[in-house]
Amino acid sequence: MHTLPLQLRFNDVDMMGHVNNAVIMEFFDLGKSSYFADAGIPVTPEEGDFCVMVVHVEVDFHSQIRWHDHVAVTSQVSHWGNKSLQVTQQVVNTDTGLPCATCRTVLSGYSRSARSSAPIPDAVKQRVQLYDQEQHSI
Repeated sequence: MHTLPLQLRFNDVDMMGHVNNAVIMEFFDLGKSSYFADAGIPVTPEEGDFCVMVVHVEVDFHSQIRWHDHVAVTSQVSHWGNKSLQVTQQVVNTDTGLPCATCRTVLSGYSRSARSSAPIPDAVKQRVQLYDQEQHSI
Protein backbone atom coordinates (compact mmCIF):
# COMPACT_ATOMS: atom_id res chain seq x y z
CA MET A 1 0.00 0.00 0.00
CA HIS A 2 1.31 3.41 -0.96
CA THR A 3 1.20 6.12 1.71
CA LEU A 4 1.61 9.84 1.09
CA PRO A 5 1.73 12.14 4.16
CA LEU A 6 -0.20 15.37 3.54
CA GLN A 7 0.53 18.87 4.76
CA LEU A 8 -2.64 20.80 5.48
CA ARG A 9 -2.61 24.36 4.22
CA PHE A 10 -4.46 27.36 5.62
CA ASN A 11 -6.60 27.61 2.48
CA ASP A 12 -7.70 23.94 2.86
CA VAL A 13 -9.83 24.95 5.86
CA ASP A 14 -13.28 26.47 5.30
CA MET A 15 -15.38 28.81 7.45
CA MET A 16 -16.64 25.83 9.47
CA GLY A 17 -13.07 25.16 10.66
CA HIS A 18 -12.63 21.87 8.84
CA VAL A 19 -11.04 20.75 5.57
CA ASN A 20 -13.57 21.19 2.78
CA ASN A 21 -14.79 18.02 1.02
CA ALA A 22 -13.64 19.38 -2.35
CA VAL A 23 -10.09 19.64 -0.95
CA ILE A 24 -10.27 16.01 0.17
CA MET A 25 -10.89 15.09 -3.48
CA GLU A 26 -7.61 16.87 -4.27
CA PHE A 27 -5.91 14.73 -1.61
CA PHE A 28 -7.11 11.60 -3.43
CA ASP A 29 -5.74 12.97 -6.73
CA LEU A 30 -2.38 13.70 -5.08
CA GLY A 31 -2.32 10.17 -3.69
CA LYS A 32 -3.09 8.61 -7.09
CA SER A 33 -0.45 10.75 -8.84
CA SER A 34 2.23 9.82 -6.32
CA TYR A 35 1.23 6.14 -6.33
CA PHE A 36 1.18 5.95 -10.14
CA ALA A 37 4.59 7.60 -10.40
CA ASP A 38 6.12 5.28 -7.79
CA ALA A 39 4.39 2.09 -8.98
CA GLY A 40 4.93 2.59 -12.71
CA ILE A 41 1.43 3.26 -14.04
CA PRO A 42 1.92 5.47 -17.14
CA VAL A 43 0.17 8.84 -17.07
CA THR A 44 2.09 11.36 -19.21
CA PRO A 45 2.68 11.26 -23.00
CA GLU A 46 6.41 10.84 -22.37
CA GLU A 47 5.65 7.43 -20.86
CA GLY A 48 4.25 6.05 -24.14
CA ASP A 49 0.99 5.44 -25.94
CA PHE A 50 -0.78 3.68 -23.04
CA CYS A 51 -2.19 5.60 -20.07
CA VAL A 52 -5.15 5.41 -17.70
CA MET A 53 -8.06 7.78 -17.25
CA VAL A 54 -10.67 8.13 -14.54
CA VAL A 55 -14.12 6.83 -15.49
CA HIS A 56 -15.83 6.54 -12.08
CA VAL A 57 -15.29 7.89 -8.56
CA GLU A 58 -17.12 7.09 -5.30
CA VAL A 59 -16.31 8.78 -2.00
CA ASP A 60 -17.55 8.19 1.53
CA PHE A 61 -16.78 10.85 4.14
CA HIS A 62 -16.41 9.32 7.62
CA SER A 63 -15.18 12.13 9.85
CA GLN A 64 -14.09 15.72 9.53
CA ILE A 65 -10.48 16.80 9.23
CA ARG A 66 -9.54 19.84 11.27
CA TRP A 67 -6.64 22.23 10.81
CA HIS A 68 -4.41 20.64 13.48
CA ASP A 69 -4.91 17.02 12.32
CA HIS A 70 -2.12 14.94 10.82
CA VAL A 71 -3.28 13.03 7.76
CA ALA A 72 -2.00 10.81 4.98
CA VAL A 73 -3.60 9.27 1.89
CA THR A 74 -3.16 5.56 1.21
CA SER A 75 -3.59 4.06 -2.26
CA GLN A 76 -3.55 0.61 -3.80
CA VAL A 77 -4.93 -1.22 -6.81
CA SER A 78 -7.75 -3.33 -5.41
CA HIS A 79 -8.95 -4.92 -8.66
CA TRP A 80 -7.53 -5.59 -12.13
CA GLY A 81 -9.72 -6.02 -15.19
CA ASN A 82 -8.70 -6.49 -18.81
CA LYS A 83 -9.10 -2.80 -19.71
CA SER A 84 -9.62 -1.28 -16.28
CA LEU A 85 -8.31 -1.15 -12.77
CA GLN A 86 -9.77 -0.03 -9.46
CA VAL A 87 -7.82 2.03 -6.95
CA THR A 88 -8.97 2.11 -3.33
CA GLN A 89 -7.80 5.00 -1.18
CA GLN A 90 -8.27 6.40 2.31
CA VAL A 91 -7.43 9.69 3.90
CA VAL A 92 -6.36 8.59 7.37
CA ASN A 93 -5.82 10.56 10.57
CA THR A 94 -2.30 9.37 11.39
CA ASP A 95 -2.69 10.21 15.08
CA THR A 96 -5.72 7.96 15.56
CA GLY A 97 -5.34 5.59 12.61
CA LEU A 98 -8.98 6.19 11.74
CA PRO A 99 -10.17 6.83 8.17
CA CYS A 100 -11.58 10.29 7.45
CA ALA A 101 -12.68 9.46 3.89
CA THR A 102 -12.62 6.46 1.57
CA CYS A 103 -12.47 6.61 -2.23
CA ARG A 104 -12.90 4.01 -4.94
CA THR A 105 -11.80 5.05 -8.42
CA VAL A 106 -12.21 3.02 -11.60
CA LEU A 107 -9.71 3.88 -14.33
CA SER A 108 -9.76 2.71 -17.92
CA GLY A 109 -6.74 1.80 -19.99
CA TYR A 110 -6.44 4.19 -22.91
CA SER A 111 -4.47 4.29 -26.15
CA ARG A 112 -3.53 7.83 -27.12
CA SER A 113 -2.90 6.91 -30.77
CA ALA A 114 -6.17 5.00 -31.22
CA ARG A 115 -8.08 7.45 -28.99
CA SER A 116 -9.96 4.58 -27.41
CA SER A 117 -9.92 2.20 -24.48
CA ALA A 118 -7.07 -0.28 -24.44
CA PRO A 119 -6.09 -3.42 -22.54
CA ILE A 120 -3.75 -2.87 -19.62
CA PRO A 121 -0.34 -4.24 -20.65
CA ASP A 122 0.89 -7.20 -18.61
CA ALA A 123 4.16 -5.31 -17.99
CA VAL A 124 2.23 -2.51 -16.23
CA LYS A 125 0.29 -5.00 -14.08
CA GLN A 126 3.51 -6.80 -13.14
CA ARG A 127 5.34 -3.56 -12.24
CA VAL A 128 2.48 -2.42 -10.01
CA GLN A 129 2.04 -5.82 -8.36
CA LEU A 130 5.77 -6.02 -7.64
CA TYR A 131 5.71 -2.47 -6.21
CA ASP A 132 2.73 -3.33 -3.99
CA GLN A 133 4.47 -6.48 -2.73
CA GLU A 134 7.60 -4.48 -1.90
CA GLN A 135 5.52 -1.88 -0.01
CA HIS A 136 3.69 -4.60 1.89
CA SER A 137 6.96 -6.14 3.05
CA ILE A 138 8.30 -2.86 4.46
